[in-house]
Amino acid sequence: MTTDSLLARLETIALIAVGAVVGANLRYLAIGLGSDVGAVLVVNVLGSFALGVVVYEAEYAGCLGRESRLLLSTGLLSSLTTYSTFAVQTAMATDLVAVVAIVAGNYGLGFAGVLGGRAVARRLGDALESRTGGETA
Repeated sequence: MTTDSLLARLETIALIAVGAVVGANLRYLAIGLGSDVGAVLVVNVLGSFALGVVVYEAEYAGCLGRESRLLLSTGLLSSLTTYSTFAVQTAMATDLVAVVAIVAGNYGLGFAGVLGGRAVARRLGDALESRTGGETA
């Protein structure tokens, strides 16, 4: 591995770490604002929406660079959202209705969040394309 590639890899790791610190602290603050189950649902749905925007932005608009996508997706949003806490909350729920609500809420609304994020990224791409007049040969 060359020195340049090692430095690039370390830079990427540092970007992800910075994003992870921010995401984890945002989740911690959100959980302190309300019920644990509700807060986890909110961060998972908002994180899924934002992840949908970031991932599909690369396909439709291409404004974010690779490093920015890693900072946001692998760092911030992966630390903001929490599958493990959602799984523990589900396992600890004693009422079948609560179990179904927790699972349906996190998966259903999370999936809807990704689709909403994709729609936003698509509109952003369309807006950028119409401003520039599309690609030229």
